[in-house]
Amino acid sequence: MSLMPGIPSTSSQPPAHTSGSSVSGGQISKKKKRQTALALTQSSSTDTTAAHAELLSSKWLSTKQLAELSKSEGLVYKKGKFSAIEAKQVEDALENYKATRGLSEDSLNALIFPADGQRKDKEFWAGITSAVPQRPLIAVYHYARRAHDPLKGQGNWKPEEDASLIQAVASLGQRWQEVSARVARPAADCRDRYRNHIVNRDKRVFGVWTSEEEAKLTQIVTEMQEGKDLDNDVFWNVVAEKMDGTRTRAQCRIKWTDSLSKKYKTEGASNARWSARDAVMLIQRVDALNVRDDTEIIWKNVSVPEWNLWSGHVMQRRWQTMKKGIKGYEDMTHSEIMDILRVKYADEPFHKAGKYKSTQFVADSDDEEVAPGSSTGPGLSRK
Repeated sequence: MSLMPGIPSTSSQPPAHTSGSSVSGGQISKKKKRQTALALTQSSSTDTTAAHAELLSSKWLSTKQLAELSKSEGLVYKKGKFSAIEAKQVEDALENYKATRGLSEDSLNALIFPADGQRKDKEFWAGITSAVPQRPLIAVYHYARRAHDPLKGQGNWKPEEDASLIQAVASLGQRWQEVSARVARPAADCRDRYRNHIVNRDKRVFGVWTSEEEAKLTQIVTEMQEGKDLDNDVFWNVVAEKMDGTRTRAQCRIKWTDSLSKKYKTEGASNARWSARDAVMLIQRVDALNVRDDTEIIWKNVSVPEWNLWSGHVMQRRWQTMKKGIKGYEDMTHSEIMDILRVKYADEPFHKAGKYKSTQFVADSDDEEVAPGSSTGPGLSRK
């Protein structure tokens, strides 16, 4: 009798051997046990994935709760900027919800922005979130509200708006929804404007970094991230505070990821420059991700242990440069762009990779052939 539907019983008699076969009954029994175990594992994995999808779309989980579930339950979820495809999935889900229920645009907006400012329609948000795989409910909620905020798209901040923002924060604290209502700017814009441009504005430094500033930033980041990833998941607001507020969190992040990180990893090597070899590695890594569009790429995950010199920010900029070098790229699919880049860089010299954590970076090692084959095409190969 079968253990589970679709899984063959291991207690049945082995089939008659074909001519020339020498497989024993014991070997067949072991093989069937392995097949049964694999089927049970796959079934369990499917059940877990479905349970996780239900959890993400139905529970209002905080960032802390998501991180804890990721560690304890293996919950897989996506963070960061929504891709172009995810943005379309959200918009399509909203339009479908509106059409199937005969709602007007004002009625839909009333669901996204309830009058009481607190009540959230659970059924509505669960339905929208289920259309965006691996995105938590709270992330889809905030994304949709930002995308449909009637206050967005107002351009540069004016001095009188800055003054209004300062006054609002002094009165309300950092309760950004309330600040938004008073300043007439989106809550996220108010938060970012205040943190990045208002706080410590009187002692903010612009222009070229001094060697003393670079040394201080390097010390702060390396001490904070000791034993951790030097380029990712850095609390840049904390870094900016430790820089005594003389540089913004954005200034600190860009200075580190675009310059000082590389310098630290190579122990100050001055000739660590982006090369054709790096271009080939980047194409291979992007190719292996099997994404539908490059807006789906999580750039901090592109590096690998044998190729870890460049930060995600640098790789993203380099990718954009290569892509924009293709005439008509705006009208091409990601797959078509990949096909062109594979051919374009197929004949570039390629050297065996090493961990770029010291000045060993500057020395080339033995040539190594690039293995062809990828998720979206034939891959890069040398002639």
